[in-house]
This record gives sequence, C-alpha cells and structure tokens, in this order.
Amino acid sequence: MEGSEIKEEKEAGIGQKKKIFVAGATGNTGKRIVGQLLTKGFAVKAGVRDVDKAKSVLPEGNPLLQIVKADVTEGSAKLADAIGDDSDAVICATGFQPSWNLLTPWKVDNFGTVNLVDACQKLGINRFILISSILVNGAAMGQLFNPVYIILNVMGLVLVAKLQAERYIRKSGINYTIIRPGGLKNDPPQGNIVMQPEDTLFRGSISRDQVAEVAVEALLHPESHYKVVEIVASTDAPKRSFEELFGSIEQQ
Repeated sequence: MEGSEIKEEKEAGIGQKKKIFVAGATGNTGKRIVGQLLTKGFAVKAGVRDVDKAKSVLPEGNPLLQIVKADVTEGSAKLADAIGDDSDAVICATGFQPSWNLLTPWKVDNFGTVNLVDACQKLGINRFILISSILVNGAAMGQLFNPVYIILNVMGLVLVAKLQAERYIRKSGINYTIIRPGGLKNDPPQGNIVMQPEDTLFRGSISRDQVAEVAVEALLHPESHYKVVEIVASTDAPKRSFEELFGSIEQQ
C-alpha cells in the first residue's frame, strides 16, 4: 500500500509543469505535440535525429525547449542518455519514413518503441504515451480486407509492428496511454473528438492538431492511465471534456 501511494503521488505530479521528452519531435504530429506542450507551460526535451532540421522546424527562442539528438533505433542505452534523469514522461510520436527497406517499420515502430520503454525503465520514468494507429489489430477485428489495413501492411507490415510494440508496453508495467488515431490530416480540426475503446474504429480521420491535444491532455488527466483509446473527429459528435472522454474508456 505504501509503495502504491508513492507511485500514485509521482504519477499525479506530471501535470505540475514537468519536463516531457518527445521522440519524433520534428514529425508532423511530433512538432504539434511539442508546440502544445510549450503552450501549456511544460518544459520539453525534443528528441530528434537531425538537430539542424529541428532548429528550423521547432519554435525558436523558447527557454522551455531543449533539442537533443536521439535515434530510437540505436538502442536503449543511448536513448536513456538523451532522455536524461530530468524527464518525467515520454511521448513517442515516431514513425518510419516509407522506403524499399521492408525492415524499416520494425526498426522504428516496433524495436524503436521497445527501446524507448526500456530506456524509461532504466531511468525510473513511469509515464509513457504512444501515438499508434487504428486498425493495428485489424486481423482480430475482421478487417483483413479493409483497404487501409492492406495498404499500410504492404509497407513492411507496419500495423503488425505497431501492435507488437503496444503489447510490449502493456506487459512492461509502465503507466501507459496508447492513442490510436484514424487517418491523419494536416488540416485544422473539423468536428469534435470521438474516443472509443481499442479495436472499435476501422474508418475515420482526425487532424494532427487534435491528436497532439489528446496526447498532451493525457498527461493532465489520470483517467487516461493504463488505457488504449481510439480517436477520430466527427462534425456530428458533441463537444466533451477530456475528463469525460478518457473516463468513458475502461482501464486495461
């Protein structure tokens, strides 16, 4: 009981403007997560492969932003050095770049995520948020012939790689929130967020701005702990608070 109380106290403190490590910080979703974290007053350590690119993509002159070189494919020891003992949580927004190398999705979306989790455990960091995708478990959902499931898995079985990473996270004991968005749009949000339990949604899209918002709000709401949530946007959906959205999903 005493250990549980200490753990809960530590987790509850994430919302008190701590430092968050963002992996994949220059990606289309990652840079939005960085921006929204800074807006909320969090200190951000942006983990990137190309520091020069990051300086041109991420906000300039913000004292709360630190850019560090970090490649999730290089192993947990190097990642632990990049994350550092001053980070309180990790958000993983990495994604492979399409190529003819069919092993790339596994290096990034599976082993890369596993490396991040292992680095967190080396450092004693107990909060991990993953940006994944709907349809990762499409086979079990009866969606083997869904065109999106087929197209994405043609590129090195990327959805299978993501699902294996999710399973590793869930078995690790770390306090996780796995966010599975629908089709990602760079456009501003259209409609309100719809949040459903895992293996529910097989169509729909959502603005990357809203995905970033869900990731940041997951840090602030304990209702998000140990949950897998699927999100899309709909113009027909009512506006709901994040407390209500996360609270509607059962804890795993």
